[in-house]
Amino acid sequence: MTVLITGGAGFIGSTIASACVDRGHDVIVLDDLSTGVAAFAERHRFYRGDIADAALIDRIARENPDIDVVVHCAAKIVVPDSVADPLGYFDCNVARTVSLLTSLTRNGLDRVVFSSSAAIYETPIDGVVHEGSPLAPLSPYADTKAVVERVLEAGATAGGLRAVALRYFNPIGADPALRTGLQLPTPSHALGRLVSAWQAGSPFTVTGLDWPTRDGSGVRDYVHVWDLAEAHALVVDRFDEVVDASRPFRALNLGTGRGTTVLELVEAFARVVGDAPRVEVAGRRVGDTAGAFADVSAARDLLGWEARLTVDDGIADALRWADAARASGLHDTTAVASV
Repeated sequence: MTVLITGGAGFIGSTIASACVDRGHDVIVLDDLSTGVAAFAERHRFYRGDIADAALIDRIARENPDIDVVVHCAAKIVVPDSVADPLGYFDCNVARTVSLLTSLTRNGLDRVVFSSSAAIYETPIDGVVHEGSPLAPLSPYADTKAVVERVLEAGATAGGLRAVALRYFNPIGADPALRTGLQLPTPSHALGRLVSAWQAGSPFTVTGLDWPTRDGSGVRDYVHVWDLAEAHALVVDRFDEVVDASRPFRALNLGTGRGTTVLELVEAFARVVGDAPRVEVAGRRVGDTAGAFADVSAARDLLGWEARLTVDDGIADALRWADAARASGLHDTTAVASV
């Protein structure tokens, strides 16, 4: 099969690309190189440009008439930035996605896998969420993901496309083969900040110790990025089984099914490395939540998928990738791109 991946030069998209290649698929990457890495994309057929560029989408479809599925990862993804710039986030994540979908369906590309987020859920009392749990996005970023899901569902109901929204939790780690990994020199997520603090000999800041969790720090479902990537590749393989004419839209959770607090992540880091940065406590960030973890029974039943790699594996792979990225000068040259 041939797969078009938007945002395929970024952390998630590039890892999905590798998982698809490993399963024998041909990969085409579309990325504007605004936050991703050109080298990640250039190992595949690569088009540099904007997902809302209708002429470019027409060209990609014309030059690659064998595209079977589109995996849509391109987006702005930093929660605090979305609070500061909500219009920019809605423009990038929603308006441009609508333009992309219009161009795709005009060209007969009507099978879409969407990179969604567990951030759209209401924080549950018991910590666990399933696909039918209430939605209550608390940041503009999360709002954009929820809106795009509604757009996809409406389009699917109208008969213009079929779509699977993969709601994943908190990606960590890197491709275990070290082909790709976290590309940003200043990551915003917890493990990336933890690695950066450890490398710099600086304290690690925990944002909030007053959450209603077992130790006061936020709880997250840290899922290895390679497990996420393999789930996307499985959906590509089984697309027509996951969504069909009777159910043209479906959302699936992707996580481990286990909650880990931020302080427990620090403990796991110390277990893997033998050391950990000193912890400092700051106030909650706007848009943050106490967190949740996934009920993944639907993905297990439909795809035969479960997360195989552990938090410790994710930490070890993230550290190996950080060493490789530093040795290659990745964060110095930042030929960065995508999302």
